[in-house]
Amino acid sequence: MDMRHLSLIGDKIPIPIPADEEGFTGRECPNSNCEGYFKIQFGTGLKGESIPCHCPYCGFKAPHDQFWTKKQIEYAKSVVMGKISEALYKDLKSLEFEHRPKGDFGIGFSLKVHHGRPVPIRYYREKKLETEIICDRCTLRYAIFGLFAFCPDCGAHNSQQILEKNLEVTEKELELSTTLEDDLSVHLIQDALENIVSAFDGFGRETCRVRAISATDPPKAKKISFQNIERARQRVQDLFGVDFSSSLDTAQWSLVCRGFMKRHLLAHRMGVVDQQYVDQAGDTSIAVGRKISIHPSEVQELLALVRKLGKTLANDLPKLPS
Repeated sequence: MDMRHLSLIGDKIPIPIPADEEGFTGRECPNSNCEGYFKIQFGTGLKGESIPCHCPYCGFKAPHDQFWTKKQIEYAKSVVMGKISEALYKDLKSLEFEHRPKGDFGIGFSLKVHHGRPVPIRYYREKKLETEIICDRCTLRYAIFGLFAFCPDCGAHNSQQILEKNLEVTEKELELSTTLEDDLSVHLIQDALENIVSAFDGFGRETCRVRAISATDPPKAKKISFQNIERARQRVQDLFGVDFSSSLDTAQWSLVCRGFMKRHLLAHRMGVVDQQYVDQAGDTSIAVGRKISIHPSEVQELLALVRKLGKTLANDLPKLPS
């Protein structure tokens, strides 16, 4: 039997997986406990052969050919089945024949091959994701659900990169506040203060969460809140043996604590001073029951100190497992 068309296919069929309209290719974590979906832009990031892929959500590391998505595999299988069925049809078609009957009692017989329904191609579209990131270490462009992630190329965690970007936005808020009328300026300064605390809280939580395996009590390490900065300092010290305030002097640390407490008043008491704030912050410049005052220079200094604290926390905590 002549199987010429089928043999031309060979034992390998290359199936290009197209990038989406933004240049991203979908990936899916092969770890059964994760199976997280993300996208990367090939051609950015690390250069070289056999570079492994890291899941941005759980950190699982494996070769790139293990990160195909289920939709991509379905698409590839449908293309292969289509090519094979078409080649098989052509080979069987070449075997067609027809013998007409001869004489009054002759028997005729023939072989006809009819083309059945073609194998449908299982086309797919890559999903829309929430956050696009360019890794500040290897320049890989990737997209994820959520905000914090490991870089799929170099494996670096992006928590410090996200903190820095949030602080840069806050700097712009402070610059803008100098150009506005009093009420709007005050609102923007207060918002900048709240954003600094929120940014550091998110950064601190994520930084401790991904390193929790190295803590004396991993479940507690995953739940550290940084909104109360003094309490967070003590918990990080207890769980990791790291004092992230060590890069600041006493006066600087007091300013940080006071800034975080002022944010608490803004978020929970509409900025009205209570006795707890006076006692804990040691701030006797304003009476209980009055609205807190926040000077832009104070917020600017807090921003610089929080940036310093972020570097200390990221550098002094145990390294991420490779």
